[in-house]
Amino acid sequence: MKVAILSGSVYGTAEEVARHAMGLLNAAGFEAWHNPRATLADVQAFAPEAFLAVTSTTGMGELPDNLISLYSTIRDQLPAAWRGLPGAVIGLGDASYGDTFCGGGEQMRELFSELGVREVLPMLRLDASESVTPEADAEPWLAELVTALRG
Repeated sequence: MKVAILSGSVYGTAEEVARHAMGLLNAAGFEAWHNPRATLADVQAFAPEAFLAVTSTTGMGELPDNLISLYSTIRDQLPAAWRGLPGAVIGLGDASYGDTFCGGGEQMRELFSELGVREVLPMLRLDASESVTPEADAEPWLAELVTALRG
């Protein structure tokens, strides 16, 4: 199964988590693909059969600048071929921001819902105020994702 990993990061942490996820998915026998500067054409050329979004949150619960263009293009075009495909989201944020905690991840969940991408696991919320090793903290959830994608 081909898994496209879409990521948005401000300081690089979400990209590190995305790269780590790609390694674990590839080791589990999936064909995972990640390009932090991907365009919609790049994603479509990969022909994904599943999605993982990994994004940090900026400002007032928004997506990072490096994901906004891809997000907007997907939202404008709503690729019909993605309807029904499995997907999941890892949101990174800081719980001290209250209502906007993991807001970027919530935006990706909403986009996946609009696309008809089937959420196979509840969003993983990684809290920067509690975690110094988000890649390692994501591993149990990623193991569940592997199981969900195989099911």
